[in-house]
Amino acid sequence: MNLYYGIKYNIKGLILALKTPKLLMLGLLRFFIVLFFTLVISGLILYWHDEILLMIWKIPESGWLVYVWKLVSWLLSVFLAVIAMVLSYLIAQLFFCVFIMDYMSRITEKIILGREVPIEQGSWISFFIHLIKQEIPRAIIPVVISLVIMLLGLMTPVSPIIIIISSVAAVVFLAWDNTDLIPARRMEPFNARIKFLRKHLMFHVGFGLLFLIPGLNILFLSFAPVGATLFYLELEE
Repeated sequence: MNLYYGIKYNIKGLILALKTPKLLMLGLLRFFIVLFFTLVISGLILYWHDEILLMIWKIPESGWLVYVWKLVSWLLSVFLAVIAMVLSYLIAQLFFCVFIMDYMSRITEKIILGREVPIEQGSWISFFIHLIKQEIPRAIIPVVISLVIMLLGLMTPVSPIIIIISSVAAVVFLAWDNTDLIPARRMEPFNARIKFLRKHLMFHVGFGLLFLIPGLNILFLSFAPVGATLFYLELEE
């Protein structure tokens, strides 16, 4: 499936979640957890906005460059807002939301199939540890690397290109973090799941594009497991 279907399934999942009380409650719980961390981290990052901008480009004294500098300042604000969102998501995800995501996926699976596909698992503690272990290579490490590349890219002449590429890479892995919920729960081999990502790369780009919209990205991230599960289940049909 292409980029268009990625956007479509993200919105489709949000609509289903808003119609389903359990999914709505869980999504709102994720939303407020991520929002809390976003407000805290955004405040800290934006506090250093001027210092970061001066490291990149000192304000010109006069001329048309002043307007260009103001444009760069605005773009930097958007960029820092995206970074704050991603960092907030990763912190909330690792310590609070990974289990909520899996539960939302289970509920969606039950709605579509009429039953939840049974899996082999031990205690809830061991399964929770399993979820965290899956989360680290699936989203935490790739997204952190993308953020580091973005920050380093600010110091180079081709920073706009690097920022765009790194942003796309980050949202691809955030999208895969959701579409991989069912395969990870079924204990499928990691190599097979990476192959699935490569095969449907453009879908994941489209699914993750909505995560780049400041403000709305928190909403789409909160309910993303629903649309991702719908996508995976419909592929199996």
